[in-house]
Amino acid sequence: MSLTLVLKYAQFTRPISASYGCGRAWLCTSHKLHGNSVAGSLYHETYQRSIEKPAEFWGQVAEKIVWTKQFDKVLDTSESPMIGWFPGGELNVCYNAIDRHVDEGRGGQTALIYDSPMTKTVKKYTYAQLQDKVSKLAQVLVSMGVSKGDRVLIYLPMVPEAVMAMLAAARLGAPHSVVFGGFAAKELATRISHAHPKVVLSANCGIEPSHVVPYKPILDEAIAISKVDNLKCLIYNRDNYPKAHLKPGVDFDWNEAVEKVSRGHDAVPVESSHPLYILYTSGTTGTPKGVVRGSGGHAVVLNWSLKNIFGMEGPNKVWWAASDLGWVVGHSYICYAPLLAGITTILYEGKPVGTPNAAQFYRVIDEYKVNGFFTAPTAFRAIKRVDPENTESKQYSRASLKNIFVAGEHCDNQTRIWAQTSFKVPVLDNWWQTETGHPIAATCVGLGNDTNPPEHSCGIPLPGYQLEVLREDGEKAKAGELGRIVCKLPTPPGFMETLYLNDKLYKEAYFSKYPGYYDSMDAGVMDEKGYVYVMARDDDVINVAGHRISTSALEEVILQHPYVSDAAVVGVPDSLKGQLPLALYVLKPEHGQISEEQIGKELIQQVRNSIGPVAAFKLAVCVPALPRTRSGKTPRKTISDLAQDKSVKIPPTIEDASVYEHIVESLQRIGYAKNSSFK
Repeated sequence: MSLTLVLKYAQFTRPISASYGCGRAWLCTSHKLHGNSVAGSLYHETYQRSIEKPAEFWGQVAEKIVWTKQFDKVLDTSESPMIGWFPGGELNVCYNAIDRHVDEGRGGQTALIYDSPMTKTVKKYTYAQLQDKVSKLAQVLVSMGVSKGDRVLIYLPMVPEAVMAMLAAARLGAPHSVVFGGFAAKELATRISHAHPKVVLSANCGIEPSHVVPYKPILDEAIAISKVDNLKCLIYNRDNYPKAHLKPGVDFDWNEAVEKVSRGHDAVPVESSHPLYILYTSGTTGTPKGVVRGSGGHAVVLNWSLKNIFGMEGPNKVWWAASDLGWVVGHSYICYAPLLAGITTILYEGKPVGTPNAAQFYRVIDEYKVNGFFTAPTAFRAIKRVDPENTESKQYSRASLKNIFVAGEHCDNQTRIWAQTSFKVPVLDNWWQTETGHPIAATCVGLGNDTNPPEHSCGIPLPGYQLEVLREDGEKAKAGELGRIVCKLPTPPGFMETLYLNDKLYKEAYFSKYPGYYDSMDAGVMDEKGYVYVMARDDDVINVAGHRISTSALEEVILQHPYVSDAAVVGVPDSLKGQLPLALYVLKPEHGQISEEQIGKELIQQVRNSIGPVAAFKLAVCVPALPRTRSGKTPRKTISDLAQDKSVKIPPTIEDASVYEHIVESLQRIGYAKNSSFK
């Protein structure tokens, strides 16, 4: 598929070959960066060194980290695709994230701000206070039998203690596995069974806008299902909520245990390859995929990334990643990266709307003078749907904010423009995965990149990521041709080391289809200047009569309708064309007296005008809402399976599972989902 056609699908308004004026750096198919106006640009030089001389480049970056033992060499590719970074070196990530700043005289600087509109609570912790609390919590874990190499499982809501738990485990060299608080007992049990933790850190409850979630009964059930013996639990009881029932000799009260500690535990040096954490990417079906993140590479690249990718440098900077600690964004950009960089990070327990209104993002930015903000596009769609004119947020200033960064789901152009207008700063997409630990492609504002990249692009390859687009047969795609996005080995520091207890699956899942490359399993294109356009998960590319069409491209067109606020496109089987696109769309309240039937016809015509008959688009149905995970993703496969009369397991991370019942009703109106069911 040509890039011209792909861009037409995505409703680009100008040809990709046009000059974008102030673009700063480009990548051709041979991966030699060039461009007449930017031959000496900082990004150009940085990227080129990272590809041509990776050991030299990352060795210099690693000098910003405190090592208790210097590494023997920077890069070891002897067991590729298992890439070794900084072998022989020893460090402690917790020390580098907290103690290093205290030792440098910045203990009084604010490290963590906790803001919870759910409980009307605000707490601030300096680096010195965080050091005290984390080191004492580490000592409690030692008293419970935790030592270097033992796993610690964390099942906590969005409270400061969750960050402290991660850092305390890292302080001891005990790999932590954070489990998202929205998981039920069965999903939690799967992770307990696989990780075999020595201790679980949890709480009495989590808080949702409409109800309280009792964590302890869920944890007790999960432990029973897992059949893991001799498992101890440290339970944090939140104020003003019923305390958890503690089993003598098994469960211990968090606050009481910490109060007994007179002196905290020192940071334990670990090898560079020593696992910092295990983060599971799969649910309860199939073999658990526990991404293992090595300590040294992760610390080096995250410390570097805040400045160079996001332009955040200096002790007075305030950073906010509105994610959950249970996801990779929370690991990297709520906890580790900002603290390694020595800036202030915000932990927010709330929603973009409804806690209590649609102005909370603006309030937090104004109140704490946030400089850089990271969220999912879905959050902006939610705000726009509730308060499209920003009437609730007019009282709050955006003056401190420099840039907004979005990831996790395709950011359609309508949403991006609305957010830029509402927040009065550039909104920059970036693309990455749990496996990578930090962005693969982005607009590196800290390296001087222009903050007005081509529409629909998620930026340019990050230093260390030598990206290519390959066809199904493994041959290189032409510039602008849709294919599978891959990364040539070696992968950069911070990339996953392996899958926990499963090196074989690691190699088979990510490196077998395209030998010598990491398979991102995302479909997209690269233009002749190196900008990356991630069109969809490769599974979300619909094959209509031999034409591969991106679901996000179709959604982009549908969202341009003045009365549509949200949309999702999936593929359904067709005896003639193989697959047909099926669109589910959500209407804005102001659609007035225009019927759903009329809007459906307009959408079909709109897609035909923008993309053409090749899309064979004729199936569109209105739904009250779309299912979204806590991280902002749309589980399209579950919708497609329902349409195909399959039995569907609702993902445990869905914000509101009841939307599926309405989706089934809507699908049945157009002849689909007649025999579908839920597991």
